[in-house]
Amino acid sequence: MIDWNVVVTVRHDFDRAVALMSELGAIERTGLYNVIVMRVPDVRELLDRIARKRDPRFFATISHVVPVMYKLTFETAEEFESKARDIILAWAPELAGKSVHLRMRRRGHKGELHGLELERRLGDALLDELEQRGTPGRFVVDDPDAVIAIETIRDEAGLALWTRSDLDRYPFLRTSIERGAGRHAPDSGVTRGAAQS
Repeated sequence: MIDWNVVVTVRHDFDRAVALMSELGAIERTGLYNVIVMRVPDVRELLDRIARKRDPRFFATISHVVPVMYKLTFETAEEFESKARDIILAWAPELAGKSVHLRMRRRGHKGELHGLELERRLGDALLDELEQRGTPGRFVVDDPDAVIAIETIRDEAGLALWTRSDLDRYPFLRTSIERGAGRHAPDSGVTRGAAQS
């Protein structure tokens, strides 16, 4: 598989999706239902190019486009969680005092990686780190200051941190990451170590 940095989910017409996304970067079929991975030299440029698309058929065909900033490989759920936690905790300075949403999409490791549990544990680890730094954060579902997106494809995972301004600039990115998000927010949106507003 290519060294991907974008996960694309197809709404319908897989062959058309492959053609559309091939215009934007190197693609590869994953063998997973309606999932393509891509390699692009600059994810921001990809987002800008998609934002300029005026063809309504593009978004009728493509459901999600989620670029990632960091990649990791893993064999076990424990290894995934440890490596993902290290990346997420490295973002703590950028997330100081902020509201955050964490969203994981698992493809592969069914029965081993439990998305809701992992979202909760990774989110709790981040909240603990922020509290220890004296900059408590909180998890929210609606209109967070930042979103952490985690995408797994079998034994690989990609993670990205997107700010509110990124999501406002690229509404399709917000939709790609937050779709279905209302089902869960770690710690029920409560701020640790600070009065709830």
